[in-house]
Amino acid sequence: MKTHLFLIAAVFSLGLNNARTAEPLAGQRVRMVIVGDSTVCNYPDNSVKRGWGMFIQGYFDTNKLEVINLALSGRSTKTFIEQGHWAAALQEKPAYVLIQFGHNDSHSPDHPEATDAGTTYRQYLRQYIDESRAIGAKPVLVTPMCRRNFNSDGHIKNELLPYVEAMKAVARQENVPLVDLNAASVELCNQLGPKGSEALADTPTDRTHFNAAGAREMARLVMQQLPVVAPSLKQDEIKP
Repeated sequence: MKTHLFLIAAVFSLGLNNARTAEPLAGQRVRMVIVGDSTVCNYPDNSVKRGWGMFIQGYFDTNKLEVINLALSGRSTKTFIEQGHWAAALQEKPAYVLIQFGHNDSHSPDHPEATDAGTTYRQYLRQYIDESRAIGAKPVLVTPMCRRNFNSDGHIKNELLPYVEAMKAVARQENVPLVDLNAASVELCNQLGPKGSEALADTPTDRTHFNAAGAREMARLVMQQLPVVAPSLKQDEIKP
């Protein structure tokens, strides 16, 4: 992967003189960068849609930790890198990086954003991990939440499971903390059912995106696990 090699070289050229680049100086706030897709990203005030990344800051003391949500609609592990957004994220010199992709990776192979769960998706995830660590940041993988598609028995049809399992495998192999948002969202949606889960959506027919209530729920599910898998964050956490 030529892009991977190029970015690794760029990262080391910026950071070799200071192996602890991502660590804040005394009095500076810790930075947490979030990268992902439309289920995570920021939206304008006049939009019904909301991403869960918009609500993570509320769980932290803003004097101690700054959340920078750089997730973008339509991106996958592949295109977020190819379009230069990942390089820009590294320039923020974060101490933590939350990484959630999978929805757009799962598109059919004829789409430019598509990746294969067994091969390229895993390769790109490793690139995020390697290059986060190269600047002294701690990567945390977040499995993509389920789409709200239900089987005839009223339970979630977990179409993203191949990407979820691939991310879990990479987390194990690379010894990276993982927040299993997919499992938590499946449990929530199964409890709510097809009709009840509509309250989370920006429109009744949208099976992927969230309104404010839904995005807040996803953020809550992330934060239930994040301080557990990344214990160093506890000192800056506001809410349990």
